[in-house]
Amino acid sequence: MSDERGDVGRPVRVLVVDDSAFARKVVREIFATDPRVQIVGAARDGEEALELTATLQPDLVISDLRMPRMNGVDFVKRQMAVRPLPILILSSASQDEVEVVEALNAGAIEVVQKPTALATDDLKNVRDALVEKVHGALSVPVQNLMRELAPQAAVSEPVAPVERRQQKADIVVIGISTGGPQALRRMLPLFPADFPVPIAIVLHMPVGYTALYAEKLNEICALKVKETADGDVLRPGLVLIAAAGRHLVFRRTADHQVVAQSTMQPLEKIHRPSADVLFRSAAEVFGERVLAVVMTGMGDDGKEGAAWVKANGGRVITEAEKSCVIYGMPRSVVEAGLSDEVVALDEMAQTITRGV
Repeated sequence: MSDERGDVGRPVRVLVVDDSAFARKVVREIFATDPRVQIVGAARDGEEALELTATLQPDLVISDLRMPRMNGVDFVKRQMAVRPLPILILSSASQDEVEVVEALNAGAIEVVQKPTALATDDLKNVRDALVEKVHGALSVPVQNLMRELAPQAAVSEPVAPVERRQQKADIVVIGISTGGPQALRRMLPLFPADFPVPIAIVLHMPVGYTALYAEKLNEICALKVKETADGDVLRPGLVLIAAAGRHLVFRRTADHQVVAQSTMQPLEKIHRPSADVLFRSAAEVFGERVLAVVMTGMGDDGKEGAAWVKANGGRVITEAEKSCVIYGMPRSVVEAGLSDEVVALDEMAQTITRGV
């Protein structure tokens, strides 16, 4: 997005879209004293938002989902078709599960839980999350949003069936965040049905959405995709997505099977689930036979875990900057000297398949 703004010193221009006057007020108050953010307008529904994005030319949109006339999902679809923009979704978790997943699949880059009242303790958490997401979205390249939304068939073909050979890995672990829902929808359908090892994924997503997101992915993949449940036995062709709000780890049973477990520990991790926790557990259970992949996302989750993978003899792949929505997590791994290979998104499935 910075390449569109031109003057990187000016505040980021934000449009707020919500039929609730209270919600619009909360967002304005959150950024009232932030010199880096300028709220340039507010819309009460998707139709008005489309008109205002055309006239105000905002850098970023913060949008509700349930609105009259045109809802948030339809707004995201329409906006991405005419002028791709980073769109953050403000969601009521108890009501919007299906809509959130649809909005993410349509091109929205992040989700933040909507506060229910100004006096609640949740407001500070909402404030901190929204500020972090807005500032992180400043680096989103619009051309990458356009690529994420391009028809997959026009870019990549499914990977050829795996040749029967000696495997180099027993598991693939993936850490991904901002831009992750679209990237995984683009990448996972390219894996062949006979992919020889399990895949475990940490995707930073608010609590309540990972099960439905996994179900939607499963509909378009040759592999079996599901949200992790305690006791899931790892097997070839199974893709486990860590349940939001809990870390994903592994343990080896007495009969030598490896099963998945969910845990709240460690509590001090910023993200739960954390790629660091997943990668470390994989390294401890599988040793050198781990292939770890760090993809688009802000922050540095995965860097510490990549160090554990490397220390145990495993390998690490990072997504190339040119295809990341936000080049934060992969950058941290590359700059720490932990990346064995840098790969663009549309070559990632083939590279991973070759690497196992």
